[in-house]
Amino acid sequence: MKYTEGYWLRKENIMASFASQAFRVRPIENGMRVTAPERPIHSRADALDLTVLTIDFVSAGHNDIAVTLYHDMGYESREPRFSLDTAPDSVELRIDDDEAEMRAGDITVKVDRNTCACRFEAGGKLLTSWGFRNVGYLRVNKTPSFFEAGPGYFQRTWEPYMLTELSLKPQECVYGFGERFTPFVKNGQTVEIWNEDGGTASAVSYKNVPFYMTNEHYGVFVDSTDHVSFECASEKVEYVSFTVPGEVMRWHLFYGERPADIIEAYTALTGRPAMIPPWSFGLWLSTSFKPSYDETTVSEMIEGMEKRNIPLSVFHFDCYWLKALHWCDFRWDEEQFPDVRAMLARYHGRGLKICAWINPYVAQDTEMFEEGKEKGYFLMRSDGRGIKQVDNWQPGLALVDFTNPAAAKWYAGKIRDLLDMGIDCVKTDFGERIPVDVSYYDGSDPAAMHNYYSFLYNQTVFREIERIKGKDQALVFARSATAGSQQFPVHWGGDCFASYASMAETLRGGLSFLSSGFAYWSHDISGFEATASPDLYKRWVQFGLLSSHSRLHGSDTYRVPWVFDEESCEVLRRFVNLKCTLMPYLYTLTYEAHEKGTPLMRPMFFEFPDDPGCRTLDLQYMLGDSLLVAPVFNEEGTAEFFLPAGHSWTNYLDGEVLSGGRWYRRTYDYFHMPLFVKNGTILPVGSNDQRPDYDYTEGLDVFVAGAKEGELMTRIVRNTDGKELLITAQQKDGHLIVEKKRK
Repeated sequence: MKYTEGYWLRKENIMASFASQAFRVRPIENGMRVTAPERPIHSRADALDLTVLTIDFVSAGHNDIAVTLYHDMGYESREPRFSLDTAPDSVELRIDDDEAEMRAGDITVKVDRNTCACRFEAGGKLLTSWGFRNVGYLRVNKTPSFFEAGPGYFQRTWEPYMLTELSLKPQECVYGFGERFTPFVKNGQTVEIWNEDGGTASAVSYKNVPFYMTNEHYGVFVDSTDHVSFECASEKVEYVSFTVPGEVMRWHLFYGERPADIIEAYTALTGRPAMIPPWSFGLWLSTSFKPSYDETTVSEMIEGMEKRNIPLSVFHFDCYWLKALHWCDFRWDEEQFPDVRAMLARYHGRGLKICAWINPYVAQDTEMFEEGKEKGYFLMRSDGRGIKQVDNWQPGLALVDFTNPAAAKWYAGKIRDLLDMGIDCVKTDFGERIPVDVSYYDGSDPAAMHNYYSFLYNQTVFREIERIKGKDQALVFARSATAGSQQFPVHWGGDCFASYASMAETLRGGLSFLSSGFAYWSHDISGFEATASPDLYKRWVQFGLLSSHSRLHGSDTYRVPWVFDEESCEVLRRFVNLKCTLMPYLYTLTYEAHEKGTPLMRPMFFEFPDDPGCRTLDLQYMLGDSLLVAPVFNEEGTAEFFLPAGHSWTNYLDGEVLSGGRWYRRTYDYFHMPLFVKNGTILPVGSNDQRPDYDYTEGLDVFVAGAKEGELMTRIVRNTDGKELLITAQQKDGHLIVEKKRK
């Protein structure tokens, strides 16, 4: 939220009070508390009639400092709270007349007693800071109060906001905030943390996360489910500022030597991704959205893939498995699917997993609506006139109130029924268009619940699948998310368009998302809206099969490859086969994601934070630590890509070896692209190119890139049962010696 007119002046409708002195500092549990008046107190008279802020600095985890800024300490916001797992470091305090210092882990906090300026340091170096007029309390749209008897007597007449501004250094880049399709480096942008169904071509986003990190070794998480507004060098160009409504602000600062360390600290607090089943890495095929379909159509699509020898792992039923005007009452359209259990059993017999589309809204004139209405399971209107209903998707939609334990259990029962029929996972669509003129069962503030609704919705579904299928088989395919939703994988990027520009914005959104604590991400191959050209389809297939999860889905037409041309079938088969053979490498990365929160697809700065050439790259990425992927974004087949310094690189598809530290331009056919292995590493190659779930250690091959004489290289492969295989490779006297040992 912008509150200034230029640097010096504030907007006329805003009255601000800033922390100006650390008047009192005292120890509290795991930290210290600072009493910060809006003007310095030098005498007892100075302590009258002024606004005072209270600032707590507390160790919340290893290299995690929690900062809480209060105006009214008795304020109850009624906002739902993220579930956070804290494990404080030991704390050392030094409180002098001029400075207060707190040490916890590798972080040192220094507060100037005279000005309340604050520095966050690690290893003796500044991470970030605040100073003059950077921490405060804003009264927005304040009107005079009255001291005479009457309706306005001593009545608060403003909208309260808390403010913090943290400094940026020259060349410091800001990343994250969830899945954002605007430029990847967020400097110069206003970021509103407010989930909306807005496609992939605007500043509006499905997945808003109040977390960012920079290339200066720290990250910031604003611990608020409410509407957080960030100004990233867009109001005061030397600062990232953030505001939250209310009388209290909570935020965390994480330190890490590398971006992965920051993500590890952040996900230790907000939750780590669950382990996911290996079959989910295979190709997903959808019925698409608008084309009509029945059991015959579905079977023809599956048989068409089999006929062309294109491995298929998951078949997805989109909206039309339900009756018209009945979305989403969990009742199959029996006219199109007369014997669901038998049909799904036949598809399972072909080795497929099955997914079904759902959302958290229930259309009226259905049995499910009547049941939910009778039992009080829906969000209610704030004016007290019954159930809140909307018409912007299906007629008279009601929204399930997941703050009601009975309603959540009821909804989970619908998921259980689907699983009992033979469904293996569900696509949890929507969850963004959540109105605020409602009341919740638990009394939560409806504005603060707007984003958090997506967490409760996906948590309910994921936990029920986990309970029925087991912890290693649970999976959703979700669109909406907020902080902590990384615990419930997988997420996909929403409604993109069939164009190269949209393919690029999709990747930018994914890289921002993967910089925000999420490990897995997918997108609609070839675009959701409109129909791609055969050229675009084949290039997006390359990108899609080198993403963590790969799905063919669209709106107006089916996305089976023979609709485009026969070469599309060959390209799709080639890259599905490739991904299956990369599974020993990819699935090993899932353990790292589960244990540390590290994403599978990594922005270039994430893996090479010390290379200035990688700071702003957003059209290429690392797949794990060893594979560099640079999709092709034009009809000419020309790729421009940067190879980081300090390594040479070998193209896995054509064997070309290139040196790092410079840009390249190459032209590729549809069976090739920039897919480079970092030299000095071992890439494990699986023996099965037909499916993603198999014994990764059986018949395992290796691709050794850039072996140097006498240098020992190692790689650990973790199988689906968790058992490890240690691979070593060493060049000796011109011969490559590879050994494999089970641990």
